[in-house]
Amino acid sequence: MRAFPFPAAASRARAALPALPALIGLALAPLLAGCGDTGGPVGAGATPTASGPVHLWPDRKGASVPPADPEGAPPVYVQGLAPVRDQNVHEVDPVALVQAELRAGPNTDAGADGMPPQTVAAIEACGQEGQPPGKCPVLTPYYRDLTDNGRDELVVGIELPDRMMSVRVYTADPDGRLNRIMATTQTVVGVELAGEDVILRVPSGDPGYELITVWSWDGKQRTMLPTREQIVRLPTTAPVASPSAPQPLKPSPEGTP
Repeated sequence: MRAFPFPAAASRARAALPALPALIGLALAPLLAGCGDTGGPVGAGATPTASGPVHLWPDRKGASVPPADPEGAPPVYVQGLAPVRDQNVHEVDPVALVQAELRAGPNTDAGADGMPPQTVAAIEACGQEGQPPGKCPVLTPYYRDLTDNGRDELVVGIELPDRMMSVRVYTADPDGRLNRIMATTQTVVGVELAGEDVILRVPSGDPGYELITVWSWDGKQRTMLPTREQIVRLPTTAPVASPSAPQPLKPSPEGTP
């Protein structure tokens, strides 16, 4: 048997095997094909076309809205109080403030100053001997810059019968006079301050719903106005299950503790 020299056999073996770089290229080809679009934009599919509001009954003549008074509403200044310094309403006694308004408009049972006689009597007795603690209808005041003038306004709440409440806001002008810029009396669920707004939550006419009214400062009218209203549905609460009766203990099997 004839033996081939080793160099010849090695040459034929190298010719029968593909080159190593070619093998590496074939192995990486599927990986490169799957990662070729990494980082590129991906289409989200078709999107709906945006459309503006449709004006219903365009031929109908709408109602006219009278323009606002360019001079603004006259301020309602509180009479009978000393001017405050530096427009600082923190130095104002809220009880004395409400009492001064009662003296300026006595026997008023309607409008922003309207109060029932029993509430008037309770306010006049605030701070006097014989009045039980916590019976003064004038609540603890709150302070917030509601006019964007860099100074706090005074927010006063007055409790009235039947869960009604009078909510009032006062600001001080550069002369130190107190100007009442908000006054409303309603059956109030809650009062909130958010930014420069006073938010009132009152019951709506439908069970399970509340009416939210947002009062905001109007620089032209120089007063706070109800600028937004929204009826919201209250979240329903699931009934709480009563705790089950305790189960009697079973005797332990013999031989166990």
